[in-house]
Amino acid sequence: MIWYTFNISIFTVYLTIKNKNRNIMKNTLKLLAITLFLSTNIFSQGSAGTNAKFEYRSLIDMQTAGVLEKGFVGVGIDVMPQGIVISEIEVGVFNNFSFGISYGAFNAIGSGIVDFYPLPGVYAKARVLDEVEMMPAIAVGFDSQGKGQYFDELNRYEIKSPGLFVTASKNFELLGYFSIHGMLNYTLERDDSDKDLNLAIGAEKTIGSQVSFYGEYDFALNDNNPLSFGDGKGYLNFGLRWSISEGFTIGLDLRDVLNNQKINTFSADRALFVEYIAPIFK
Repeated sequence: MIWYTFNISIFTVYLTIKNKNRNIMKNTLKLLAITLFLSTNIFSQGSAGTNAKFEYRSLIDMQTAGVLEKGFVGVGIDVMPQGIVISEIEVGVFNNFSFGISYGAFNAIGSGIVDFYPLPGVYAKARVLDEVEMMPAIAVGFDSQGKGQYFDELNRYEIKSPGLFVTASKNFELLGYFSIHGMLNYTLERDDSDKDLNLAIGAEKTIGSQVSFYGEYDFALNDNNPLSFGDGKGYLNFGLRWSISEGFTIGLDLRDVLNNQKINTFSADRALFVEYIAPIFK
């Protein structure tokens, strides 16, 4: 609370001298910016960078073995092209177990009719093995939330939901931290007659104390037949995350860099990610 009070005090001084001296005004504004920058660096403890306080539970679209800590709640928002907005809330209720719900809509931002998803997404994950020196962390779970537009005739999202999944994650010290991840999943979105098991791999590299770079490759083995949306190249995605204050992380995502999706003629969809994590009881 001290740094918030300090920033407010500086802003009050700024308002007081606003009409008296332009040079003092500029200097005060610079001081305010420096104070905000320093306080961000000191207190940044989101889910990115070497100072991350919380585990990341997913990269861009693939799940990891990370689980929200017991007694914490996380709220996240994905803002995607075509006005798509997906919000989610997750709760850590036990050690190594968290669950949540999500909901979204197509054309939520923009003009025209908002096309809400038919059902909320349901999410649950349990870590069955913690990471040790020679073994990765392993988690199992279920996630019914897909991404992109929902197509009623095929009962599926543009990017299929993971469905049932098992994940493995391993961390290494390498100029900060470097993490690798793998996921095997079986989606319940199968009305396009593509019922294969799927595989995804990913990695995360910290860049300093506040920033992390993510990359993932979804083989899309369950989305590559003639009725599917995938063209057989898989989905290559990248993301950047920045912990800007305690529990608060923002990010930018690039999806489908290989232009795998047949219904989308543009590659590298740009999206915004926002997450806030806080204790349930303070």
